[in-house]
Amino acid sequence: MNHNLYAAVTEYFTKAIPDAKTELKYGNPFQLLVAVRLSAQCTDKRVNMVTPALFERFPDAESLAKADFDEVIKYTKSISYPNSKTRDIIAAAQMIVEKFGGSLPTTVEELETLPGVGRKTANVVASVLYGAEVMPVDTHVFRVAARIGLTKNAKNPLQAEKQLEEGFDKNVIGRAHHWLILHGRYVCTAHKPKCGECGISNICKSFGLNLSKVDKPTNK
Repeated sequence: MNHNLYAAVTEYFTKAIPDAKTELKYGNPFQLLVAVRLSAQCTDKRVNMVTPALFERFPDAESLAKADFDEVIKYTKSISYPNSKTRDIIAAAQMIVEKFGGSLPTTVEELETLPGVGRKTANVVASVLYGAEVMPVDTHVFRVAARIGLTKNAKNPLQAEKQLEEGFDKNVIGRAHHWLILHGRYVCTAHKPKCGECGISNICKSFGLNLSKVDKPTNK
């Protein structure tokens, strides 16, 4: 574990993106869960175009739990995989009402019991809402961490997650997740990374290399 690299990355992003946070729009914990589920393999920008009307009609778990699929799909049809995501958010709402009394569970373990909620989604929600010291790993985080050299030979998101949680100090782990996402979204992009605009190119192990090949985990 290259602690000097982690320290340098932390120092840079603490100054460059001091208020790093999710770009998803939400008004309550349940809405964040829904937004994160809808954002899988879809841009936050697209999700933020869909959710205002969706949340106005279904603002909480109780209202969405009573909804019909055909009614909800009208709001979600423009995002990726709308059928499965729509079924998931309705089923999750029903489980939250029936098992958790209408309140979103607060632990990663409980969140993962909800339909459609995997480890990454649960980690995002627990980190953003409850300050859990966890590292959600999406494709941006996986790619950027490997390129910089924060992870080494991580074959899947779980391996990357464990390395990143070990490398970053606990007091910045929540922000570090957003640092890597935002850096991957706007600078260290998949196909044409903007190395000339990168503030950490001097410490990045991939600087100057041909990065035309998209870095992806071998499994989800």
